[in-house]
Amino acid sequence: MAFELKDDHGSLWRNENKEKDSQPDYTGKINIGGTVMQLGGWKNTTKAGKQYVSIKVSPVQVKEEMPF
Repeated sequence: MAFELKDDHGSLWRNENKEKDSQPDYTGKINIGGTVMQLGGWKNTTKAGKQYVSIKVSPVQVKEEMPF
């Protein structure tokens, strides 16, 4: 059975392919009202030492295949 995103739910997974600091520590998807969006999460620490995850939501990127 394939993983299914329920309406108004999402998941973040550790980014095993991270090569640069600008890439997210966590990636995933979220289903908001039937529209699936891409999630990115970065681990951060406040000046007071508290840890948190900053999140970015963006349209799902579709990789184009080469025509040959």
